[in-house]
Amino acid sequence: MKKLSYITLGAFLLFCRCGEKESAGDTVTIKFWHSFVASTMPALEELLDRFEAEHPQIKIKAQYIPTGDALIQKLITAVQSKTAPDISWIHADYLGNLVGADAIYDLDHFIKGENGIPAAELADIYPSLIQLASWRKTLYSMPMEATNLGLIYNKDHFRAAGLDAESPPQNWQELHDTALKLTFDKDGDGRFEQIGLFVPIYPSSGPLNAWMVWQWMPFLWQAGGYMINEEQTEVLFNSPAAIQATTLWKNLYDALDMRSFTTDYDISFAANRISMAFDGPWNLPRFAELLKDIDWAVAPLPAGPVKSATVTGGEYLAIFKQSQHPNEAWAFIKWIIQPEIQAFWSMKSAYLPIRKKTLEIPEYQAYLQDHPHLRSYVEQMEYSQAPRPFDFYMMESTLLLAEALERATLGRIDPATALNEAAQKASKLLQIGQ
Repeated sequence: MKKLSYITLGAFLLFCRCGEKESAGDTVTIKFWHSFVASTMPALEELLDRFEAEHPQIKIKAQYIPTGDALIQKLITAVQSKTAPDISWIHADYLGNLVGADAIYDLDHFIKGENGIPAAELADIYPSLIQLASWRKTLYSMPMEATNLGLIYNKDHFRAAGLDAESPPQNWQELHDTALKLTFDKDGDGRFEQIGLFVPIYPSSGPLNAWMVWQWMPFLWQAGGYMINEEQTEVLFNSPAAIQATTLWKNLYDALDMRSFTTDYDISFAANRISMAFDGPWNLPRFAELLKDIDWAVAPLPAGPVKSATVTGGEYLAIFKQSQHPNEAWAFIKWIIQPEIQAFWSMKSAYLPIRKKTLEIPEYQAYLQDHPHLRSYVEQMEYSQAPRPFDFYMMESTLLLAEALERATLGRIDPATALNEAAQKASKLLQIGQ
């Protein structure tokens, strides 16, 4: 992802705070850009229909934009051409660039306004999500929903291997041992037809490098580590904890002989070729059909030597300063974070609620009892973490870490060596950015 030019975008915004006005009579139309996948679109449409029924004076014009580089580049172009949306679905990684360009509102502008939010309601949102929605401790976006990472596993494979299907791995050692017990060369040709665990190693130069790092981070935290120090002067992904986490992955990758195995883990899981994998709740609607012939479950990530942890994420809504209807845009954001709406959205989309009070709603409690896959993810939110922020060169540092993970596994380089070299390069970038 290319960095935004703060000077260029700032110049555009100095001359124009206007956006395209779309209204008919007393009805205001809000342009909302998002990147929700096809399986979530029916839920989104139902959510927007409900909002419009409750707010007949506001219409939401939703537009799908492919996520990743495509979304941020379209936002850059839109801001430059004065055609930014009123609201956009963004990743936390985008905040620094958008704030630096003066493109989005500090949400205090609305939170402390006439149609604001009491402090108690903000405090009810999971702290890790508030952290991700903020830039330098100022809230510039609002989480729309939450996600985290869990362990999906094939219960039939457990039974066939003589394992208790109701007792998934609880710690790193059990994860390692269970993965080996679930790995089989069924026809004796020297290749494993069934792999006990998909270790998520992807090409660092490809589009899934950040996804690989995102899955690695919980293991870093479980060993007591962090990506960066609090002062943001030094990266820490060559710490003893990072070396422990990477060594676990490397040992599993080698033991399971994954160099010749496909990276399409979900299809392989559905084809009974993989017994365990890391995944999030966003795939639950898709898995309802894809895995309908498999007895499978979701469990918390196994605990590390120091603690239990999972990585939290989600999508965040930002209001653009070019909007002619910022108050109506805020009305939509304020509406969507209500516990009752969060429960409705979670039940329809399989995303996780951002507020703890949602769990107190009887209808939602009953729903979770009937949907144990989703319940497992919801329960993990209590020990979910967000990465410490990088004020500078986050994407570049992530790429360096992805390269180190790839080198330590596919390249057969000692984890400490690969991580040390990457950390030295990333720390130099931090010094440049100070």
